[in-house]
Amino acid sequence: MKRSAVVAGMVAAFTLALAVPASAHVTVNPNTAVQGGYTKVTFRVPNESDDTNTVKLEVNLPAEAPFASVSLKPVAGWTMVAEKTKLATPIEAHGTQLTEAVSKITWTATGDAAIKPGQFQEFDVSLGPLPEVPQVVFKTLQTYSDGTVVRWIDEPTTDGTEPEKPAPVLKLTAGGTDSHAAASGPAATAAAPAETESDGNGTWAGVAGIALGLAALVIGLLAYRRAGSGAEKA
Repeated sequence: MKRSAVVAGMVAAFTLALAVPASAHVTVNPNTAVQGGYTKVTFRVPNESDDTNTVKLEVNLPAEAPFASVSLKPVAGWTMVAEKTKLATPIEAHGTQLTEAVSKITWTATGDAAIKPGQFQEFDVSLGPLPEVPQVVFKTLQTYSDGTVVRWIDEPTTDGTEPEKPAPVLKLTAGGTDSHAAASGPAATAAAPAETESDGNGTWAGVAGIALGLAALVIGLLAYRRAGSGAEKA
């Protein structure tokens, strides 16, 4: 029984260790949406430091694919500022020509609201209409209380491998007439789920951890049975 408990404990620890993502970075969730519609996205920000807090987050919106409408959801203990810039080419929204659009959103912690080690925070944004491009890259800066700035700005690679400091990416798919009509205004943002995790590395690491953990469990049980058979023969 003692040998069995030890084997089971080792297998569980091994499985959990492998199931943890290789790196916890800033992500956007959900990571897919429909072109031409409106959606709510959530920027999920983990604290990777062991002894400092995350005190500021800056999310840059691409100038080449501007959003006519950007709305922010308040986060307790954080101030938020949406900065606008002039557009090289005006865009039309609801029959109006817009000459400027939000280019950067900054959240800053006040008081004790900073993201502490071992914690994460989420920041919600409503965006639209979504541009007719394959993806939107949100280059992001994460600032810690000791002044360290982590630049999550690397764009997706062509070979599918994850860059060192990946930027949050929202992939966009072409939508039919019905989906465009259903997403004709900010009210359609409620249809977008906000809890889908986009960290593909974490998902694959979890699957690999479970598979290897099960294999280790089988090997451990076989070793236990052999040990028991040897004891009986003795």
